[in-house]
Amino acid sequence: MTASLTELEIIQNPALGAYALWRFGLGFQSEEGHPAPLPLTFLVLPLMLHRPTLELVLSTRKASGLALFAAKLGEERENLLALHERALALRRLTLQSIAMGVGSRLLTLDYAAVTLRANTADPDSPKPRLPERIRGFTGAADKIGYWFSKLSLPQVASTLVVAF
Repeated sequence: MTASLTELEIIQNPALGAYALWRFGLGFQSEEGHPAPLPLTFLVLPLMLHRPTLELVLSTRKASGLALFAAKLGEERENLLALHERALALRRLTLQSIAMGVGSRLLTLDYAAVTLRANTADPDSPKPRLPERIRGFTGAADKIGYWFSKLSLPQVASTLVVAF
């Protein structure tokens, strides 16, 4: 007998996390082509798996940048400060997602450089069909990657009030 999954288990799973990290990586690499510093990947799922924060990401234009997003998030200071706690709580899921992404060849982890590269998709492979409730993940992850690529690791940490 198969147990039914809870909404939390459906959304917070390594496969979805791997997909989000892959799209984040593509967004990060979109202009310069450099892979993302590994510590930044631990902020992606905490930003995307919290509905109010995801809605702020989606409502902030890509060109506005991380500073404007953080200002919107910080309108209620506890929302900005909660990001660090969510990052700690989601460490294991992020690691599982990285492992799944590397195992499925969506991602390449460079241990020496401590970076994560999103591999380009095979042009002949079909695009994944996403359920309606997570379609915003693609654009949000790309946007977060783009925003992070414009700042240094310490600048991202300072802007989002997190410690690595």
